Amino acid sequence: MDSHCHLDFANFDADRQQVIEECAQLSINNLVVPGTQAKTWHGLLQLSQQYRAVKPALGLHPYFLKHFADSDFDVLVQLLNQFSHAVTAVGEIGLDYAVDISHDLQMTVFTQQLSIANDFKLPVILHHRRSHNDLIKTLKQQRFEYGGIVHAFSGSLYEANTYIELGFKLGVGGGITYSRARKTREVISQLPLNTLVLETDSPDMPPQGKQGMRNKPQNLLLILDELCKLRTESREDIITQCRLNTVTSLRNMD
Repeated sequence: MDSHCHLDFANFDADRQQVIEECAQLSINNLVVPGTQAKTWHGLLQLSQQYRAVKPALGLHPYFLKHFADSDFDVLVQLLNQFSHAVTAVGEIGLDYAVDISHDLQMTVFTQQLSIANDFKLPVILHHRRSHNDLIKTLKQQRFEYGGIVHAFSGSLYEANTYIELGFKLGVGGGITYSRARKTREVISQLPLNTLVLETDSPDMPPQGKQGMRNKPQNLLLILDELCKLRTESREDIITQCRLNTVTSLRNMD
């Protein structure tokens, strides 16, 4: 189960069905696809209706806020009402302090989406870059209650445990396949297995050996292989628990 891949991106237009079929052959039967911009939400929902494996989330990614309009919030509420039976979370939302987009705008959009998620009793899929402190502070200030997944977690053990206390699971992706990611690998090796979910972030974040290539959900097995090296549990137990963690941290994953 890939808890985070952008299968709706144009990178997959030429072979999307083939990718989904190959994933099924590898027993990767659920693909959580977070939304990024309001203009892509309808297409993502249509994709989820076309392919049972696609599990959509709807959100405004901080990286794409140059295209943001206040009316996007109204559209989000409308779609969450209409597709409450299908949407897994509000996401991908968060704070990205590595991009040249106003921190104030990012915070405004993030907090409003947290409020919407609270209203709908939905979890969130969190994006972070250089922003753990503000994310954690805001989650506490907004009294967000429904947890979710911290995408591509790469923080400290203290930050990991803080997110866990707030009800979140932590996304384990291609980053752990790089030896230079020593801190992240060490943290992931120490956390309880029931706090981890597997993800690829396709088409981005390719694992070691796939640099410069389009990442794809099939590479989830390479990430699993590396996680197994970092953990003491059996491969079967890791697969079973990570799948359970994803199902229980999101909605409508049946």
